[in-house]
Amino acid sequence: MATPCKLYLVRHAIAARRGPEWPDDDTRPLTAQGVARFSEAVVGLSWLGVAVDEVFTSPLVRAVQTAELLAVGLRDRPPVTVLEALSPGWELETIRERLAKVVKRRRIALVGHEPGLGELAADLIGAGCPLAFKKGGVCRIDVSHFRSGGAGMLCWLVTPKILRGLARG
Repeated sequence: MATPCKLYLVRHAIAARRGPEWPDDDTRPLTAQGVARFSEAVVGLSWLGVAVDEVFTSPLVRAVQTAELLAVGLRDRPPVTVLEALSPGWELETIRERLAKVVKRRRIALVGHEPGLGELAADLIGAGCPLAFKKGGVCRIDVSHFRSGGAGMLCWLVTPKILRGLARG
């Protein structure tokens, strides 16, 4: 990757609670509150000038829904692609390898889950401990490659509350 990639890591928005109503964790959807809050947060991302060429997402329902809200809310309306490696439980090395193979664009977003996103962020910037993402939180890391060992630079990490505040002006 000659030009650094602007990588946006996005934790899925607020989802239905685990329990008898949702025995399969993979199918838990966003709540109405999660949809409303994240839609507003995307307006805040637009205020920050975020532009994305492609959105990659975990296949879990709540992540796909978040990715779709992100894509629809951004000016360029980037395509959304499911990437199995963003599912919970994948090893960092596997995620980096898959990203290196599929990322051909300069501005991408990854929608996924904790603790995986926080671990990936830490690995990319060379941090000693995972970054903490609130539901609907976003960070931007500029990366020159997806190998381990701090190839990236953390530009910003914002909570959904801050993004919603930006959206309200």
